[in-house]
Amino acid sequence: MADVFSKKAHRQHTAAGLATFCGLMVLLIAALVALGVWQVERLSWKEGLIARVDQRVHAEPVQAPAHAAWGQVSRAKDEYRHVRAEGVLQNDKETLIYASTTLGPGYWVITPLYLADGTSILINRGFVPADKRDPSTRSEGEKPTPVKITGLLRITEPKGTMIKSNDPASDRWYSRDVAAIAEHRHVADVAPYFIDADATPNPGGLPVGGLTQIVFPNNHLVYALTWFVLAIMAAGLLAFVARSELRARRA
Repeated sequence: MADVFSKKAHRQHTAAGLATFCGLMVLLIAALVALGVWQVERLSWKEGLIARVDQRVHAEPVQAPAHAAWGQVSRAKDEYRHVRAEGVLQNDKETLIYASTTLGPGYWVITPLYLADGTSILINRGFVPADKRDPSTRSEGEKPTPVKITGLLRITEPKGTMIKSNDPASDRWYSRDVAAIAEHRHVADVAPYFIDADATPNPGGLPVGGLTQIVFPNNHLVYALTWFVLAIMAAGLLAFVARSELRARRA
């Protein structure tokens, strides 16, 4: 009799363990499928973003947002928009931002553009190598007369990069932080964005514009397939265990 009760308890324990295992596997499969679906949705969003940015970049340039529209400028709606602006470059207030480009290491030259309405826009005029960081070595490119700038609207990059933080006190910059640069250079009424100048040559060849890198990593399809494959593997394991248990019971 004791042996019968022992076998019965063992079967009940085994059934409970199997039920727990199956329940956890079902939850795991559901989670994996949900992650796969989420990545498919992200893929659709990323492809839409790339298409919108591509359209903005290749559109005809429009006037850069004026002071009255600054509050409506956003990354989602305006970044990489093809814009133009006219004014006078304040070369005595330029800032050098450390940069690593296809031309090698050096600096972005950030110069305030003073507009007719009394406001300013920071212009990333382009790249100069380290041996040309001193403005006196590229005086031909320091335009003192009114200029027309065409380029891509970019959103401010506050504080620095993931690796290095800006150090305004030492005048060391690693990102194009509009507010901090404007404060450090005493530029009033500055737009909350900056403009990456296009490849229009500057006198003397420096700075070199048109080096904006527009890269959006798009690995969402790979991630989606990974999650779905894992879900299939988990479902296969669940089916194998369930089939083995049924065979054992029949035996």
